[in-house]
Amino acid sequence: MDCLRYLVWFVALVFGLFSPVAHAQEKVRLTHSALETSNAVWFVAQELGFYKKHGLDSELLFIPSTTTSVTSLLAGDMQVANVSGGAVASAVLAGAPVTIVACYLNSLPYELVVHESIRSAEELKGKPLGISRLGSASDVAARALLRGLNLEPDKQVPIMQVGGSSERAAAFRAGRIAGFPSPPGIIHMTKGMPYRILISTADFKQRFEFPYICAATTKPYFARNRETVKKVIMAHIEAVHFVKTRKDESKKIMAKYARNNNEDYLESAYTASAKLYDVVPLVTRPGVDVQIREAITTARKPGAQLRFEDMVDDSIVRELDKSGYIDKIYKR
Repeated sequence: MDCLRYLVWFVALVFGLFSPVAHAQEKVRLTHSALETSNAVWFVAQELGFYKKHGLDSELLFIPSTTTSVTSLLAGDMQVANVSGGAVASAVLAGAPVTIVACYLNSLPYELVVHESIRSAEELKGKPLGISRLGSASDVAARALLRGLNLEPDKQVPIMQVGGSSERAAAFRAGRIAGFPSPPGIIHMTKGMPYRILISTADFKQRFEFPYICAATTKPYFARNRETVKKVIMAHIEAVHFVKTRKDESKKIMAKYARNNNEDYLESAYTASAKLYDVVPLVTRPGVDVQIREAITTARKPGAQLRFEDMVDDSIVRELDKSGYIDKIYKR
């Protein structure tokens, strides 16, 4: 009996030492910045073990702002973070060594939700809009949507920092704000509050290019840990494929992280995210260029110089695409 016990122990030890999953799992701390379905690439990869599959012992934390996520990268608290292009452009312009390594959603699917009583752009003047934080994706969306209505942000329509989508919906219900920029589906969380969609980025004549759901790290970390960053991106590519092809399972995971089982919200939000996720997560230059101009204008540095290459290094995505890795994922 003792011999059998030792044999079982020996076999378990051998498999534990040489199993590619169990052996040498590398610790990495990641952050996503919203509980919305657009961020699903991060928590689907965590929930389904895609990080672990690629040899990573991942800890995924929720930090409710991409600007705060950039700060956590610079502090060394996180290794790879979900960010938007605007936050990175502002940070790099200020001298921060941050770079975007992949972008899974290169468009900003937002709509401007306002109280039902507001029927025109003129009636919105002087009434506050709620965003998460200055420099965040919701801030960029608010300004773009207001300009789409020929309104001047801040000057004609005040912009207030309120918090994430659920906080904005709550502020809207309480009457503290007249409206808020929202990803598709969030309005269903207002629980019957009368509203109207005054304008949407879908109404623009051209797709609103914006590096929205992206992975970023610091340049020093990227230089020292390129393979680790590559594993994170590989896990995300698998997560994007899962979201695009496994609707019901994806919606269950989204509901868990959003802490919301509202079917109308999940359906509209899932559809928008699944459609817009890019198969090859390259960072699109037009969207970045817009954010560079916005960052320079906001910082009031008219002579400042910032190039696409200063804040983007998507060479890993190009390598994975060229190697056939992405095609292999989608053909299996």
